[in-house]
Amino acid sequence: MVTNAIKTTGKYVLLMRRTFSKPDNWHVFWRQLPSEMEKLGINTVGIIVLISIFMGVIMTMQTVMNTENPMLPRYSTGLVLRDTLLLEFSSTIMSLLLAGKVGSNIASEIGTMRITEQIDALDIMGVNSANYLILPKIIGLMVCMPMLVTLSVFCGLAGGCGVAIFTDLITLSDFIYGIQYAFVPYYFTYSIIKSFFFGFVIASISAFYGYYAYGGALDVGRASTNAVVNSSIMTLAINVLLTQLLLV
Repeated sequence: MVTNAIKTTGKYVLLMRRTFSKPDNWHVFWRQLPSEMEKLGINTVGIIVLISIFMGVIMTMQTVMNTENPMLPRYSTGLVLRDTLLLEFSSTIMSLLLAGKVGSNIASEIGTMRITEQIDALDIMGVNSANYLILPKIIGLMVCMPMLVTLSVFCGLAGGCGVAIFTDLITLSDFIYGIQYAFVPYYFTYSIIKSFFFGFVIASISAFYGYYAYGGALDVGRASTNAVVNSSIMTLAINVLLTQLLLV
């Protein structure tokens, strides 16, 4: 098991070395990048908005109903929601969701190209297939992740505002005051930094499993599953490391 882990890590490092070499044709790279950003980032906006709004609503309602203590100020609900979204939910939890959606997409796309010998054809023509296929996906997702995290925070807070407006659980003034109270701008910076790393982890690990998916359709499905599982595990591991480095 240890030997397999070392072998897999070595293959991953070598693949990333090929991926981050100089592109054979910069014009092709810049033409591919917007397409990958649209496919991996813009097309996920809908699910990000929907989940973030509902989670903002749920967290606001749960916080209000479970902190009914006269010793706690009413504005604490907005403060708790804000810091929860900034520190963990919008960066880490949304990245885990994207690992399922985006990661499986990357692994299945590249895996299908592998089993249909399209990657072999690129290699025969002298094209650096790893750089050509994987680099635009990694850069595209890394560029999109901070924007998706920012959107998630905004939508989560909007969901909380909806609770304050349409229910009598908390007043809008108390909720907004809680959002503004003792705000630490670095928390947003911390969330953005994490999103860059998570974007790299999700795209690179998913591409790795797709790139080495030999066999048939069943193997592509297996590669997609491995991509989602391993990118999720690495996302959580890196989250622990970055929290220790950036916050403690």
